[in-house]
Amino acid sequence: MENPAKLKQYVLNKLEKMPSDVRFIIEKTEIDAFHSAPLRYRHPWELIMGNISKGNVCVAGDALHPMTPDLGQGGCCALEDGVVLARCLAEALSKKPKEEEEEENYKRIEEGLKKYANERRWRCIDLITTAYIAGVIQQADSKLVTFFRDKILVPLLAGQLFKKSGFDCGKLN
Repeated sequence: MENPAKLKQYVLNKLEKMPSDVRFIIEKTEIDAFHSAPLRYRHPWELIMGNISKGNVCVAGDALHPMTPDLGQGGCCALEDGVVLARCLAEALSKKPKEEEEEENYKRIEEGLKKYANERRWRCIDLITTAYIAGVIQQADSKLVTFFRDKILVPLLAGQLFKKSGFDCGKLN
């Protein structure tokens, strides 16, 4: 929605069953404070076939794995990226004494980034795919999909979705 007034009214309509103090805050918010930004999604095959790192440059966070908020794991995944990236670079840079040529350092950094990319690729594919599927199922209007979601999928997948938050990033030394 490009029109801030329509966006504000849309939000108020969605919050009609919320407590009055929540609606009050939205009602008192100035029109120019409302902005619409689309959710971003990366297709899993882009991560399977694409380069996550090249030379001494690597992507992380939302640049690597933009996902819908349906799992609540976007920020957690970015923190995982930071830990895994730090670990991989530390391992690569601790292999040799510090007195060496710049070209050798470049190669070691590149090696650390490739290791990071290989470690993060499948975790990110798993999360963005699961978030997308969960979102599609949660937003379904079909009575058949709604029944299937509420009676079969929720009990079956709740534990599996919870396990996604228990990722071990490894140890930092």
